[in-house]
Amino acid sequence: MKSRPKNKKNLGISLALALVIIYSFFIGDLDTIRSIEKSLGSNGSITNSLEDFRNLIFHDKYEVKEASDYYEILDEDPNFSKEDLENKSTYLKFSPLDNLNRVGVADALLGPDTLASKKREYIGHVKPTGWKQKKYSFIDGEALYNRCHLIGHQLCGEDDNWQNLMTGTRAFNAEGMLPFENAVANYIKDEGKKVRYRVSPIFKDDELVARGVIMEAYSIEDNGRAINFKVYVKNFQKGVKIDYKTGRNYLYK
Repeated sequence: MKSRPKNKKNLGISLALALVIIYSFFIGDLDTIRSIEKSLGSNGSITNSLEDFRNLIFHDKYEVKEASDYYEILDEDPNFSKEDLENKSTYLKFSPLDNLNRVGVADALLGPDTLASKKREYIGHVKPTGWKQKKYSFIDGEALYNRCHLIGHQLCGEDDNWQNLMTGTRAFNAEGMLPFENAVANYIKDEGKKVRYRVSPIFKDDELVARGVIMEAYSIEDNGRAINFKVYVKNFQKGVKIDYKTGRNYLYK
């Protein structure tokens, strides 16, 4: 014998919640979620359920999950101190170039006011260490190397800042760093909130091309609920052998 719903209102709420879940996962329209919330009213259990789903949706939206050869998501949390995570005015800090003219750690508290307000300007005159450009037909755009921003242009609006540009492969830039930069930028644009952010280039001995970078990010106002990652992005390109000491490169045979 089938049981009957005791309360048609509860059934309607359950159906509405189901629609929210389905719509959110497949469409992800924030305005629709908010309008449904408003129409359902302020019942505590309903609000809590929606808030749980909203947080789940937001976290999924701002999280990079797909696997890639060009990055490794590290298990440990970002290495920020309590002071690092204070909610204060946004800032950008770049390390002076070292004795080999290599970039160092780039540190920031990002927010709506740091996001780029215009398209990136020409940066072709910048020659970061190890810049030995070469073209390969199997690479998108053919050029092996990009002038890679430690803190992406979309996040900080920096153009030809030599302290923020390193030699990185096209794949390192587009398939390694960009997914995480997009996640942070989307969160800031959508929510208008701040993200603590740090990128640390990893050089081996006196090599001029970094082996990779460690990217760390943490959303401030929600204690890392939406954005919370530490990832190692690897600076290499399939099919190409790179001499990290000089930047020279060869077709991998």
